[in-house]
Amino acid sequence: MAKQTKRPGIPRIESIKVENYRALRKIELKDLTPLTVLLGPNGSGKSTIFDVFNFLSECFQFGLRHAWDRRGRGKELKSRGASGPILFELKYREQPGTPIITYHLAIDEGTKGPEVVEEWLQWRRGTKGAPFRFLEFSRGKGRAASGETPDVDDAREETNLRSPDLIAVNTLGQLSEHPRIAALREFITDWYVSYLSIDQTRNQPEAGPQERLSKGGENLPNVIQYLKEQHPERLEAIFANLRQRIPRLERVEADPMPDGRLLLQIKDAPFDQPVLSKFASDGTMKMLAYLTVLHDPEPARFIGIEEPENFLHPRLLPELAEECRTAAQNSQLLITSHSPFLLNAMRAEEVRILYRDEQGFTQAVRASDIQGIKELLNAGASLGYLWMEGHFGIGDPLVNFGAPKANIKAGK
Repeated sequence: MAKQTKRPGIPRIESIKVENYRALRKIELKDLTPLTVLLGPNGSGKSTIFDVFNFLSECFQFGLRHAWDRRGRGKELKSRGASGPILFELKYREQPGTPIITYHLAIDEGTKGPEVVEEWLQWRRGTKGAPFRFLEFSRGKGRAASGETPDVDDAREETNLRSPDLIAVNTLGQLSEHPRIAALREFITDWYVSYLSIDQTRNQPEAGPQERLSKGGENLPNVIQYLKEQHPERLEAIFANLRQRIPRLERVEADPMPDGRLLLQIKDAPFDQPVLSKFASDGTMKMLAYLTVLHDPEPARFIGIEEPENFLHPRLLPELAEECRTAAQNSQLLITSHSPFLLNAMRAEEVRILYRDEQGFTQAVRASDIQGIKELLNAGASLGYLWMEGHFGIGDPLVNFGAPKANIKAGK
């Protein structure tokens, strides 16, 4: 495993609340850890929670209307039977020891498309007193306090945005006089949510270095080229990790072709000539792609990975989990999974089990809140095997639709 230097001042999400977003009628994940795993049967809501982070990221990168329309607008986005707006609420710290900041964003369908019906940012700088909202907006109109440490005595300037579908944090966060707002904008814009496609990693893109892997992985050769030119020691660390996991693999090459495209090739021992990436195994390409994300010299401060176990040998998953744990020193990671082998490398407080309640909406339980789990782990049991043997009493698709037994405290 490559050694990484821990970056100071990494923002951390401490909790997230979602209402009226598809199957997430009302759910709150509290006390989030730097590494969080979502576990549950098919249809339990793992991908929907995953998409919450992707939706917010797209809102900040491309605009609310783009993210809204791409998902079928309010008709497809809002929970069945819901009458109120879709609501997101993040509690986060900009770095350890700083005050908790709450970001509240409520969106609904207007006459001409999506509208931000309510948006605010608040914090409590000291240990006493009421929280102070230093940004408040509704449908493009509102006010915000400026400065490094906005306080209740500071003047809040009235502002009218050009359109009610504009997110105030995304707009005002581009101005230097709003550093707290800018910090949140930068944080969310920087999120990386992976929807990796093995076929796309075999593309032959136009040559040119690129710093970060795309969501689908189609620019993998460009990232290899960038690392080779700018961070050769980091690329060698990736290859060293890959050689430990893929038998006989020597190196990966990204070379420009005469027509300007990049050719990604895999060199195996003892053969003299490398093979094209399109002939490499799915597992090799997926492991290479994940390692480029986890060993990024300037990693995203939030990374989402969906079902990393697909195409990988089960014995590689505990080691991949440790790679994720190391990366969590510099990023906050969210992983969805069905794999007991990956789960074996996790801690009970890092795992949330999802299930659908009687109304069909997603609920979540933290594994450490299930009665008896901590005792079994202390006695030497492994979390993944406890899950497979039915000790969770929840998240089993063959038993009661995955709903919990009486010995579980829901909503954690």
